[in-house]
Amino acid sequence: MKQAYAPGCALMVYKPDLAMNIYQYLKVNSGDMPYYSGCCRKQPLLADTRIINTCAGCDRRYRELYRSISTISLWEVLAASKTFPFPDYQGAVMTIHDACPTRTEYRVHQALRELLAKMNISIIEPERTRTKASCCGDKFYGILPVNQVKEQMKRRASEMPCENVVVYCVSCIKAMHVGGKQPRYIIDLLFNQSTEAGTSEPHEWHRELQRYIDQHL
Repeated sequence: MKQAYAPGCALMVYKPDLAMNIYQYLKVNSGDMPYYSGCCRKQPLLADTRIINTCAGCDRRYRELYRSISTISLWEVLAASKTFPFPDYQGAVMTIHDACPTRTEYRVHQALRELLAKMNISIIEPERTRTKASCCGDKFYGILPVNQVKEQMKRRASEMPCENVVVYCVSCIKAMHVGGKQPRYIIDLLFNQSTEAGTSEPHEWHRELQRYIDQHL
């Protein structure tokens, strides 16, 4: 089956340079492939293709919505890699928050933890984790008033047993920051970069993200 790489809208808003770094690595180590910049909310102009995703929402939509499309997370690809130059965090202790759209996906949970082990990061799991993880609070945006959304974010962040919280969803970066924790985005960790909260107020973040989505539907 053919492969394509889809960075997802949130990563392209957050750090498009990292999206391109990933693509260059995949082309060298997994073979030449298309760079698919479309939004997962629209039927991909691809057929009989496995899409390598970096977004939990993309993972779910490509799994559930489109015929002739399958998907695999970048985390699974890198967990099996013998060539990726993993940085060494020398036993740094962190916790991890699992994203809602992949709550049922053991393969994703396992791959993330394998990557953290390869980077010499020690993980203390929160009480509610993997398939039992609760939402970071962002999914309530548009359903609850913003002040209540932020309270949900603070509630989930308070369940994290460490200051540094590994996340693999850009919206989870925002939520953990609002909740008073230090988010550590997995792609930043892989490329030895700091995680920047950037636009974190829910209204502002969703407007910023929606502008990008509207341009790429």
